[in-house]
Amino acid sequence: MSQLITYLTFNGNCRDAMDFYKQCLGGELYLQTVGDTPMADRLPEEIRGCILHALLKKGSLVLMGTDMVGDEVLIQGNSISILLECRNPSQMVRYYNKLAEDGQQTQPIEKTHWGALFGALTDKFGHHWLLKCSGRE
Repeated sequence: MSQLITYLTFNGNCRDAMDFYKQCLGGELYLQTVGDTPMADRLPEEIRGCILHALLKKGSLVLMGTDMVGDEVLIQGNSISILLECRNPSQMVRYYNKLAEDGQQTQPIEKTHWGALFGALTDKFGHHWLLKCSGRE
């Protein structure tokens, strides 16, 4: 079985973001810092607390992240969004409201012409979320 996983890159605030997403979505969060690796003693002290890999898992929901940008500069744009398919309208409203805290609601939740509920937002870390619900209570 193949799986497509959203992997987000942060600029030193991966831990804060992934903690926030856990508060919003629930699940188990696993964090590995640069300091947790066998090479930690050969790396500068200032990057040892950076997140090398973060994994938030709740059932089939998987969200990963890192602080490791490399030599290039992190540029957040609007070319990638995270689509969250919700089981029912109340779950969708709950997730939407939590993810929108200190962010920007770009499209309120409303019924679409294709019959589903849909809403969009940019969270406080600059990531774009699309929420969709075709189910009923």
